[in-house]
Amino acid sequence: MLGLFLDGISITVMSLPITLPIVLQAGYDPIWFGVFLVIMVELGQITPPVGFNLFVLQGLTGEHIGRVAYSALPFFMLMCLAAALVCVYPGLALWLPQWLAG
Repeated sequence: MLGLFLDGISITVMSLPITLPIVLQAGYDPIWFGVFLVIMVELGQITPPVGFNLFVLQGLTGEHIGRVAYSALPFFMLMCLAAALVCVYPGLALWLPQWLAG
């Protein structure tokens, strides 16, 4: 919902001091939460009416914002699927950091 009105940095700066302690107290991995947060912030960046990435694409292509938003819909759906997969299978977000840690 914040992505409808704010950019990604503002969302992170405003919500992280409140949500991170709650997430840690609930027992979730902070790396998993970081991956989930990035996915959700990027979803907000392609969600109208403020979706800044849509305005960048509109400026580059010269197309109407409605067409740009419609064209971004498949990518929005894929990111929703990725968010759902990370929620259902948290190991997906934690596999690479665990592999790099050895």
